[in-house]
Amino acid sequence: MNMKQTNLIIACVLVLAGSAAAQKYTWRQCLDAIRKVETGGMPKGGIGAIGDNGKAYGPYQIWAPYWQDSGVKGSHAHCLNSKAYSEKVIRGYMFRYAPRQLGRLMVGKGTLADVERVARIHNGGPKGYRKTATLRYWRKIKRFL
Repeated sequence: MNMKQTNLIIACVLVLAGSAAAQKYTWRQCLDAIRKVETGGMPKGGIGAIGDNGKAYGPYQIWAPYWQDSGVKGSHAHCLNSKAYSEKVIRGYMFRYAPRQLGRLMVGKGTLADVERVARIHNGGPKGYRKTATLRYWRKIKRFL
């Protein structure tokens, strides 16, 4: 391989690496990945799903303390049968615990790191992005992006 071919290969690798790094994510992509991990294989996309010994409700498997922290009016029970309501709860929760990441995702300029932080907080609570226990969950989320 001559120097010209080597430089061409290096340039291609850098372009591909740059395009992967430049990938932008939306709030919808983030929510869809979370739902797929939480209840994706269930009938009706997880509507009516109850998990974690009766504590997690609906397509996003939202617990009562999470719902309460979101500040959304209504009741935790509404998460059970409403995807739209559950998404409003997630948005409220992230507005409180990941506002910058939420903002970037809402305008379609989120990074992979933004999605990771939101997903790990969804799974592990306000400081879930710091917990090693949420890394496995994050690897599952990445498969659906």
